Amino acid sequence: MNPLIIIPGVLFWSGLYAGMKDALATVIPRERIEVVPLNLVDWVGFPPSPERSTNRVMAELDRSIAMMQDRFPGEQVTLVAHSGGGTVAMVYLLEQEFGGDVYYRRSAVGKLLTLGTPFETQEYYARLKTDFIAQHLQPAFFDECSVVSVVSDDYEGSLEKGMIERVCYHFYQNVTGDGRQKGDGVVPVGSCRLEGARNVVISGVEHMPTPNTRWYGTKEGVAKWIQWL
Repeated sequence: MNPLIIIPGVLFWSGLYAGMKDALATVIPRERIEVVPLNLVDWVGFPPSPERSTNRVMAELDRSIAMMQDRFPGEQVTLVAHSGGGTVAMVYLLEQEFGGDVYYRRSAVGKLLTLGTPFETQEYYARLKTDFIAQHLQPAFFDECSVVSVVSDDYEGSLEKGMIERVCYHFYQNVTGDGRQKGDGVVPVGSCRLEGARNVVISGVEHMPTPNTRWYGTKEGVAKWIQWL
């Protein structure tokens, strides 16, 4: 398999993805896997400037891709991005100026696989990215870079059922305005659909990288989507 870079989700840091790296290392040599080194400040900013988070994370992603190019010359990189990290990756790959920054390494990336990434959202800061993607993404993009959008449908949002369903309802409503959907507990399935990509729905996985959960980055979670790398 090609060298692989993991991109953490919004407000998540690199250490949370050690388990994902371990799981992937059972089929890909560990030296061919890197996690973009991010911390909470990269997402929030100091002083707080969340509107610049995409630019800070793109800079770190660019350094990671450059490092992989030096380490494995001539090989394309696969990006695996969780949650809002997936829309950061798409903005980066579009090679269009975003907030004053633009990068030109799309030819270095052969595939982007996203995990619970909403490409349709009403959240303000997330929409800075999704609106930009909708404006600039062209069908020809997919001739150069394969995109697979993966999302789990394990959790139903409902106000008439238990506590978990009610919590999911509010998460989904916050993303798209409609809480009565299925999703991964945070992001509804429908919001992850990206026209032109391969859209995949899995089960048995949840969104948040919290202890004692079977999220996208656990051994069991990785087994659900590794076939699409």
